Order: sequence, then structure tokens, then C-alpha cells
Amino acid sequence: MNVDEAIRRRRSIRGFLPREVPEDTIREIFALAQHAPSNCNIQPWLSHVVSGDSLRALGDAMAETALAGNLPDPDFAADKVFTGTYRARQVDAAVQLYGAMGIERHDRERRNAAFLRNLKSFGAPHAVFVFMSAAFTEREAVDLGIYAQTLMLAMTARGVDSCAQGALSLYPNIVRRHLGLPEEDRLIFGISFGYEDTTVDANRARVGREPLDSAIRFYR
Repeated sequence: MNVDEAIRRRRSIRGFLPREVPEDTIREIFALAQHAPSNCNIQPWLSHVVSGDSLRALGDAMAETALAGNLPDPDFAADKVFTGTYRARQVDAAVQLYGAMGIERHDRERRNAAFLRNLKSFGAPHAVFVFMSAAFTEREAVDLGIYAQTLMLAMTARGVDSCAQGALSLYPNIVRRHLGLPEEDRLIFGISFGYEDTTVDANRARVGREPLDSAIRFYR
């Protein structure tokens, strides 16, 4: 498909089939994403693709930690409180998602269960955990965002579905231990990927985008 179609078709998938993506396809996708731009071409992303039993074990470890009452301890603050227009968009996204799943606002048990599905990569057969060096700051984090979008568009163009997840970065020490990574590698986010399970209620959720004239200003 062309770039326009890939951009329009890409969306967050929160329920995956167990079928794995062929290794050749995964390598092709990640090789293409290496062409993403970055400041001074430093390519600051450190990507770790975890699959199969290893990913399930990692997800179980994070979920068990959360169930034990251990608060998240991300490398980068994840407690931002949105206000105004941004809060309205956040609420709308939650309404669409939980509405698709049939979860009421007061149903804490089912909401907690939905959160644990985040930590388990929504049952995806693969996830990539994207780190950057502790020597870097916000400027290089922007490069990781560009890389992530490039990566997900390359997936979409090949019929592979994905979901970028901040939740996969909430327990970075567990991820580092599981993957044998040094402390100086800081986890920014994860992306679950595979093939959509169309029977999962969460995948019926749809969110909108702001119209052009309310989001962009043109100068000349």
C-alpha cells in the first residue's frame, strides 16, 4: 500500500491472534525503520524484540508485580495530568475504549483487568521494547517517537498490526532484568505487534482526529 493508505489504516490494536509474524518479515520491517531520521543521525533507539514464551514470561512478571500492589517506577515520569482540550481528548479516548469493551466507569475490577492486559501486550506474539541511553534527554526522545511511527507504518504496509504502549515502560527494572540490560539503558515505551483478533471487543474502539484548521496554523 502507499504511504497515505498506511497512515490512515494504522490504529492501535488491543487484541491479537497467537499467530507469529514470520522472522523474515520482522527483520524487513526493522531494517526499513532504520531509515527514520534523527538529530545528527545518531539513531539513539535501542530496540529489543521479545517474542513467544519469553514475552509471556515478561508480561506475567509485570502483571504479578502490579497485582502485588507495587507501584509503577518508570524511568521517565508517567504521572502527567492533562487539562483543557488535552484532557477532553483523553477522556473521549477512554470512553470509546471502555465503551467498546462494555466496561462501566465504576467497574474497578474489570478496569484493573484491562490494565493487566496492557502489561501482557494484549496477547500479542511480539513486542519491541525501545530504550535510549541515560546520557540522552528530551531531544533524543523525539527521535524515538519518529522511529516508532516509521516502524508502525512499515508494519501496517505489510499487514502487521500494532499498539504503541506507555504501559510497557512502567516496570523498567523487570524488563532490564528479563533481557539482561544495563541500568543506563532507559526504557521509553513498548510496541506490541502481530495480527489483529477481530473478535476482541477493544478492537472495535475508534477515536477521531482534530480537523486541520483547528490543529494547524499557516503563515506566509
